Amino acid sequence: MKVSRRSTLMTAAAATGFSLIPGRVLGANKRVNVAAIGIGARGAGVLKSIDQTGLANIVALCDVALGTQHTAQSEELFPTAKRFRDFRVLFDRMANEIDAVLVCTPDFSHFPASMMAMSLGKHVYVEKPMARTFQEVELMMRAEKKYGVVTQMGNQGHSENNYYQFKAWKEAGIIKDVTHVDAYMNNARRWHKWGEVKGFDSGAPVPENLDWDLWLGTTPQAVDYSNKLHPGNWRGWHQFGTGCFGDWGAHILDTIHQFLELGLPETVSAKKMEGRSDFIFPMASTINFAFPARNGMPAMDIDWYDGRNNTAPVPAEFAGREISGPGKFIYSKEYLFQGDSHGSTLQIIPYEKMRELLAAGRVPRDFGKNSDHYMNFMKACLGEEKTNSPFSVAGPLSQVLNLGCIAQHLGGELKFDRSKKIFTNNQLANNLLKDDVRKGWEQYYKL
Repeated sequence: MKVSRRSTLMTAAAATGFSLIPGRVLGANKRVNVAAIGIGARGAGVLKSIDQTGLANIVALCDVALGTQHTAQSEELFPTAKRFRDFRVLFDRMANEIDAVLVCTPDFSHFPASMMAMSLGKHVYVEKPMARTFQEVELMMRAEKKYGVVTQMGNQGHSENNYYQFKAWKEAGIIKDVTHVDAYMNNARRWHKWGEVKGFDSGAPVPENLDWDLWLGTTPQAVDYSNKLHPGNWRGWHQFGTGCFGDWGAHILDTIHQFLELGLPETVSAKKMEGRSDFIFPMASTINFAFPARNGMPAMDIDWYDGRNNTAPVPAEFAGREISGPGKFIYSKEYLFQGDSHGSTLQIIPYEKMRELLAAGRVPRDFGKNSDHYMNFMKACLGEEKTNSPFSVAGPLSQVLNLGCIAQHLGGELKFDRSKKIFTNNQLANNLLKDDVRKGWEQYYKL
């Protein structure tokens, strides 16, 4: 693989602050040339949704497991797209033919592909959370600003009615003076059935057509192939994923975080840990985040509950009703709100209060016709809209998720300096804000 030329160009672009690879000029048909990196599982769904906007030309597919059942759906849907295993080779050969990139790889490998794309002036859609470590998210936010590209994190509900409802209700004074949130996701996760894990598996043969060394990417700890890592099971490991919280927090806390202007917490505390491990995420955990008063809003905190039997307390006003899935209770001085995840809208409980406010015309109900998350990204690439979840918005939310994952790894109470962005009482926690980088991948961390 010849990647040195493009790698050199990327380093030069990072040093000078502009892209050395000019963006393709869009033709009169106003379609965006898109390359997809990570085209199996979730990637296949994102790719299909982007194609259905009618604004995309899918020109390249990239995956470390090309030619397998994992990538078959995407390869069949786009037979004329050029194929690559290594995103570096993709950019080396096609940078001038690409306008935007979809990054739907595992959490730990979002970062290098996104950074290379941005440094070459390409717009980036990346799945949630933005990256596995706090430092990587920080660098991605800086790169977005430096290179002036369009970005979108893939928390799809952030372009649906929950987004527009929360915004309208806050502006109307319905959502105000929030003091506490209970958020929860209690479905079984893949690693819950593993029991005690004392290390990575070893000795399994690497499946045909899977480039395992390339799959490992920037991670400094070389491990053998295992079906407890690929496909999909990587999410349960501290080294590779962000657990249940990183997976679902972006869908449950997104509007709360943005419209209540939370930023970063002052403390992150592991209130409950079942099955804490140095290798995998807990079987169950309760994590508390304390945020200071800001911009006229009172101090507030969030309790996050995960694990099959670690449920959030149900308020008396909700008693007798069934919790349908992952969601949250939002406590304010005047009202209590209940909502699910993604684009699901909030309800005021008890519902009698909701009906009274509706009858009085105090609660906005019509949020207009808006682009979904994929159309929003594509139109932003064409200069017609602004993305709802750009890195400038999704980054601080992702960093809250990163901090929660550190608490799930270590336990205890962690005090965090919001301005310096460091922990003040735990050096090991500070070490986990970033990761060692595998030799040969350091350039992506040099903005």
